Amino acid sequence: MPRRGTKRSHSFTDDRRGPRLQRVLADAGVGSRRHCEALIEEGAVSVNGEVVDALPAWVDPAQDRIAVNGRPLPRRERSVHVMLYKPKGIVSTNADPEGRRRAIDLVRHPSGARLFPVGRLDIDSSGLLLLTNDGELANRLTHPRYEVHKLYEVTVGGTVPDGDLAHLEQGIYLPGPRGAPGTKTERSSLRILKRDRTRTLLLMELAEGRNRQIRRMFQQLGHPVKKLRRVQMGPLRLRGLAVGEWRELTAPELAELRRQAFRTPEERRAPRITRRGSPGPR
Repeated sequence: MPRRGTKRSHSFTDDRRGPRLQRVLADAGVGSRRHCEALIEEGAVSVNGEVVDALPAWVDPAQDRIAVNGRPLPRRERSVHVMLYKPKGIVSTNADPEGRRRAIDLVRHPSGARLFPVGRLDIDSSGLLLLTNDGELANRLTHPRYEVHKLYEVTVGGTVPDGDLAHLEQGIYLPGPRGAPGTKTERSSLRILKRDRTRTLLLMELAEGRNRQIRRMFQQLGHPVKKLRRVQMGPLRLRGLAVGEWRELTAPELAELRRQAFRTPEERRAPRITRRGSPGPR
C-alpha cells in the first residue's frame, strides 16, 4: 500500500483506452463501484503488472491483464466490431416479437460472440449498421452528448424548397410518443445532391437518432421520404460491401472510431457538411 503523501501516478490516463477501471472491476463482481475505487486507491489493483493506485484510470478489459490483490481478473469476451450493409426489410433489433428477419441473422461471426446493433435503422431503410459486443463504445456512438455524427442519403418525392431545408437544419418540433409533449430536434446539416420536379436527393447529417427521425421530420413538412440509406457513421463509410454483406472493422477504422467516440468536449466539432460543402470527415 502506498504511504500517505506519496505522489501517485500510472500509465492508464487515456480515456480512449476503454471503460474506467472501477467499472470493469464492479462488472466482474469484485464489489460495488465505491468498494472498487477504494481497492484501487489502497494499491490493491494492478494492470499489466503496474500498480494503479490513483483515479481516474481507463483500461481495455479485452487486452489488459488486471489483478486484485495478486489474483487475475478473468478476461471478458473479445470485442467484435462488424460493419453490415443492412438491406430493407431487415429489423435492427435482437428481440422482435413478430419474428421478422434480424440484422444479427445476417452475421455468422466465427467467434460466436453475441452481437447487438449500435442504434437502429428502421425496417424500410438500408445502409451502414454497426454490430458489436462492446457496450461502452456503443453507448458513446449512440448518445447525442458525444456528437458522433451519422450521414444519410435521403430521396424525397418532389422539390423541397430552400425554406424547408433551412427549417430542417435549425430543428423542428416532433410529437412525443402516445400524446407526450413534442421536443425540438437538434441542429443538422444538409447538402443537396440533385433537385428537380420529381425528386430531391440530399445528404443529411445527424448527431442524434430518434425513432424514424428523418422520415418524421420530412413528413412534418409535407415531404414523405421515398428512400433512406445510411452511408457513414463517424469515420466509417459504407464501402466495399454489397447489400446484405458484412465485414469486421480494420484496426485503423476501429482506432479512428474510438478516437472520435472518446473525444473530450473541447475536441468535438459541429456538423461537418453544408449544402455547399462536401460530405464526410475533413
